[in-house]
Amino acid sequence: MAVGIFDSGLGGLTVLDAVEKRLPEVPFVYLGDNAHAPYGVRDADDVYELTTRGVERLWAAGCDLVILACNTASAAALRRMQESWVPRDKRVLGVFVPLIEALTERQWGDNSPPREVQVKHVALFATPATVSSRAFQRELAFRAIGVDVEAQACGGVVDAIEEGDMILAEALVRSHVDALKRKMPEPQAAILGCTHYPLMQNVFQDALGEDVQVYSQPNLVADSLADYLTRRPEMLGEGTAKQFLTTGDPKRVSARATQFLRREITFEQA
Repeated sequence: MAVGIFDSGLGGLTVLDAVEKRLPEVPFVYLGDNAHAPYGVRDADDVYELTTRGVERLWAAGCDLVILACNTASAAALRRMQESWVPRDKRVLGVFVPLIEALTERQWGDNSPPREVQVKHVALFATPATVSSRAFQRELAFRAIGVDVEAQACGGVVDAIEEGDMILAEALVRSHVDALKRKMPEPQAAILGCTHYPLMQNVFQDALGEDVQVYSQPNLVADSLADYLTRRPEMLGEGTAKQFLTTGDPKRVSARATQFLRREITFEQA
């Protein structure tokens, strides 16, 4: 019954934590490609190759359904994977759509034409690769019109979080928010377009101001996954064991993961 969660590193643990709380009866297999993190500075072909390799490993662990808990992978690889690579008996889903559905106040599967929504000015904070892909703007355009999106590539934030340097991460977040506000002085909403960023959500909120609604992915993805499995229970795979896998150093990754989630996490070599 296992579901796979894939991320370039540790950021996807924010999604894992939320989906475990939402679906305690479902075992999850988490794979972090820590040996190749961060993905946000890689080109699209490189991200595609690394992502397909990781998804295949999760299929081998009995996960017929895999969530790309990595915005860069979702932006740079998911559409290509779904169109020409994923077999009919498997599913690979991303993390953008639940976020955009919440922003545009749509239910899952609402494929009606794009319409005007209440939020008009949106700040997007993401990795350089996600920003350059314009995947968020493309998906948003399917559902809403008249929304101005200003994207800010947040170089260095993922690296600092992966290294456990939260002081540097906070300084970088505040710098990137300042840069964004020079381009869009009064955003109504802000999208944390990287699953590492919820670890810094309070800093984003403080830097943006209390009047800006900050959208973070983990709980939205968890609710969307619960809804999906209600409609598609056959996509629960044959795996029954809960696992944490990494392409990096298991001891080092386990220590960082334990620090982030504030509970003991033990990774194995993928």
